[in-house]
Amino acid sequence: MTTSTPPQVSWARADARRIHRQFLDEPTDAPPAAVAAAMLGAHAQVLSAAELSVALRTTEATRADVRAALWEDRTLIKTHGPRGTVHLLPSADLPMWTGALSAIPSGTNPMPPDVRMTAEQTDQVLAAIADALTDAELTVDELTEAIVARTGPWAGDRVMEAFQDKWPRWRQITHLAGHRGVLCFGRDRGRKVTYTNPGVRPAEETAALAELVERYLYAYGPAAPRDFAKWLAAPAGWATGLFAGLAEAGRIEEVSFDGTPGWVAAGDTAFPDQRPARGVRLLPYFDAFTIASQPRARLFPGEAYDRALAGGQAGNYPVLLIDGTVAGVWHQRRSGKRITVTVEPLESTKPLSAARQRDLEAQAERVATVLEGRAELVIGPVAVGPHA
Repeated sequence: MTTSTPPQVSWARADARRIHRQFLDEPTDAPPAAVAAAMLGAHAQVLSAAELSVALRTTEATRADVRAALWEDRTLIKTHGPRGTVHLLPSADLPMWTGALSAIPSGTNPMPPDVRMTAEQTDQVLAAIADALTDAELTVDELTEAIVARTGPWAGDRVMEAFQDKWPRWRQITHLAGHRGVLCFGRDRGRKVTYTNPGVRPAEETAALAELVERYLYAYGPAAPRDFAKWLAAPAGWATGLFAGLAEAGRIEEVSFDGTPGWVAAGDTAFPDQRPARGVRLLPYFDAFTIASQPRARLFPGEAYDRALAGGQAGNYPVLLIDGTVAGVWHQRRSGKRITVTVEPLESTKPLSAARQRDLEAQAERVATVLEGRAELVIGPVAVGPHA
């Protein structure tokens, strides 16, 4: 019996491949939905950040193009994705996403016992949501009325603590409704959010999970089961079993990633040479690349870990990426058409070379173009905190 040594993959090679597959080295002329597919979704809790994430990976798209894909072409859907957070996902991939997300084991219910819903009540509310939102766009208040009419007053009891207010009981499963494919966001009605039913049938769970793992490893591999679990906010033990089953089925294979076991999609073992990824990029809040790339300490080396992360959580600051690693933070402020982009390089990267400063100027211009404004670049301290 003979055993083969797993392929050796360094951080620099893995990082360079991830950056290439994210269109962060060479922007693409692909449409927004294709870009979002490559990213495995764009985090859209702040929609303007998602618009930047997608458009900055393209050669010419602006926020208007992303909005057209979302609200006119409907090739993008705004819904609850990984970790239950709001994402832009390709409409064509929604059966896979809903099938996979529905299969993730639920953790301990964080709600107080008197707020929780039973399994039967959950099913009733999900059916009510699906029915009420079919061919309709309803505000939260309108949807609450429709759910109560179909289930009973208990669903509308204002018992959930939320932002110094009380929300109706049913809202604790809003993200679950998104994962089951019966709820997504509609167009805003003035300042009010609306919901609609995307009319999607979730794919079979086992096949959907296998496809999601393969896509995740294609975009962000090599990765360990714990990385996949963290990205999804899923149980680590469940992810370990999932990876073991896919490895046994020949769907994924092991490599040595900087001396530790990692996984890639079967046959996807080609990586760039040892040179690190080159270039300067500005990435907005909660960009998919900074959220999903692991190990985080390699992407945020040294002082970047303290300056650009909030308690170890990625995404709270827009980041300056130089040669594949985080090398600073930035902030943008709009005044009319003028968009002031303030970039604070880390001490280890100061002063920027003339070539890097030219690249940074081009990135600031691209940010302003996406936002349909004029750029003003300032290199100096970013005084605002996370989420500013």
